[in-house]
Amino acid sequence: MDHKNIVEPGHDLAEKHKDPFINLLHRIIRAAVKVLAALMVIVIVWGIGDVIYVLYQRLTSPPFLLLSISDILATFGAFLAVLIAIEIFINISMYLKTDVIPVRLVVATALMAIARKVIIFDFEKITPPFVLATAAVVFALGITYWLITKKS
Repeated sequence: MDHKNIVEPGHDLAEKHKDPFINLLHRIIRAAVKVLAALMVIVIVWGIGDVIYVLYQRLTSPPFLLLSISDILATFGAFLAVLIAIEIFINISMYLKTDVIPVRLVVATALMAIARKVIIFDFEKITPPFVLATAAVVFALGITYWLITKKS
């Protein structure tokens, strides 16, 4: 077993199956995943365009060529959103290549998504319970990732 792709039982969509009907359903699901991969590429390209546009807008509005802290945080958030979309695309393409759900990569993507949220926190607007709940999610995902990588 390839420990890089730890999978729970029953999460396999191999292309060949004994039952022809199940085989047909698997092919439909694989086609749907390919459509999702194509759509994710569109989202990534669109996200890059959005990052460029937002950065251009912020740099060309007074004061010219200067970014405020909120502008920088918004830019970081946009960059990280594109990177998360790329990670999701990698998850999809790995799934298509291996027919298994790459749990470690999915957990790493979730960890990156919550880290993005932490980076762009606006501490003037969020409540302490929200910060604590986010900390709990980060801790849980960190422990999960550590356990998965320790096992492999």
